[in-house]
Amino acid sequence: MKHKIYVVGMGPGREEMMTGEAIRVLEEAEVIIGYPVYLKLLGERFSGKEFLSTPMKQETERCRMTFEEARKGKKTALICSGDAGVYGMASLMYELGREYEDCEIEVIPGVTAATSGAAVLGAPLNHDFCVISLSDLLTPWDTIEKRLRMAAAGDFAMAIYNPSSKKRSDYLKRACDILAETIEPARPCGYVENIGREQTKSVTCTLQELREQSVNMFTTVFVGNSQTQIIDGKLVTKRGYVL
Repeated sequence: MKHKIYVVGMGPGREEMMTGEAIRVLEEAEVIIGYPVYLKLLGERFSGKEFLSTPMKQETERCRMTFEEARKGKKTALICSGDAGVYGMASLMYELGREYEDCEIEVIPGVTAATSGAAVLGAPLNHDFCVISLSDLLTPWDTIEKRLRMAAAGDFAMAIYNPSSKKRSDYLKRACDILAETIEPARPCGYVENIGREQTKSVTCTLQELREQSVNMFTTVFVGNSQTQIIDGKLVTKRGYVL
């Protein structure tokens, strides 16, 4: 029998926004592995578990640690914020899993920032949309630029992850400039900081106003399509129903 490993999307971190399946798996796990910030978000409910972690930029080591703990016969779970298959660890686990043929992986989905942030703002992703990360740590900026231009040309609503950091403080401004090649300055947009956590902040604005905003790495940005409106303070992308 193969050693079972669960790769769990924990959503924003609050228990209320975790799926019942995620909670069940973590309750049954003996060891929970993850980035230290995410382990802290789990709270008292799972405090009796064995917690293991690695720092940022040691994702490969964290995944290998998960396989090795499972090989010891422990019920093992690797946690990711949001959904493990959306900028999470699921793909890396499957890549490395080819070296651990005695292990079996099961991904437990979670609420990702695109959908949880959209709910805070209203309904900005209610038609065709795409998700783009501005982090060039693993993706060349030229590729990110191309994706932004194609999304704008295709009239997609957008959820933009990782819009800024200390080393990338001007990336959102750069992205807005690229989108402005195709999209009008008054296009309805918005952003949410600390989704599902304490001090959640949401803002609706235009693309032109978004360009001047200062956001952090815990922010998800939303850009509407040509049918998006701000209705009673909410960012709403229409489906096209005849009223």
